[in-house]
Amino acid sequence: MKEQRKNDEPKKSAAREILEYILTLLGTAAVILLLNTFVFINARIPSESMQNTVMAGDRIFGNRLAYLNASPERFDIVIFPAPDDPSKLYIKRIIGLPGETLLVRDGKVYVDGSDEPLDDSFCPEAPEGDFGPYEIPEGCFFMMGDNRNHSLDARFWEHTYVREEDILGKAGFRYWPLTRMGRVS
Repeated sequence: MKEQRKNDEPKKSAAREILEYILTLLGTAAVILLLNTFVFINARIPSESMQNTVMAGDRIFGNRLAYLNASPERFDIVIFPAPDDPSKLYIKRIIGLPGETLLVRDGKVYVDGSDEPLDDSFCPEAPEGDFGPYEIPEGCFFMMGDNRNHSLDARFWEHTYVREEDILGKAGFRYWPLTRMGRVS
C-alpha cells in the first residue's frame, strides 16, 4: 500500500505543477491585458510626421491615466485615433487649445492674434505655408506633427479637431529601438 502512494505522488505533483504554470501564465496574461486596456497604450509610429522627436518605426508606451485629473496642455505629445480613419492611431503634438483661434503664416503658428509665434524649436526644419484661421471648439484640440513640412495633421484632415475624450494617452516612453530607448518629451 505504501508503495502505491509513493508512485501516485509524483503524478499528482507533476499535474499540480503543470496547473500552476498554466494559472501563472493566465494570470500574467490577464494583468498585461488590464494594464494595456486601462493604464498603457502601445503605439507604433507609422510615419515621419513627428521626426526628430520620434521616428518612423519607433514603439511608444503612452500613459492612459495622464489626463485623469488634468487636462492636456499645449505641446503635449498624445496618441489618438486618426480623425478621418479611427482604425489607425496617430501621435502628434497639441498646438491649439479649446476656444483659441490659431493661424499659420509663413509656417509660424500664432494664437489669438498674437504678434509672437509659438515656439517651434522642436521642428527639424523651418516650417512653411499659410493655413487657417482655425477656431478651435470647446473640448477639442488642434494637432500638428513636429516635421510640419511632411506631416498629415489637422491642417489637412477632413475632421480638423481632436476631441479631448478621443485622446487615448500621453506619449511617455520609447522602448524600441533599443538604441533610442527613453522618455518622449
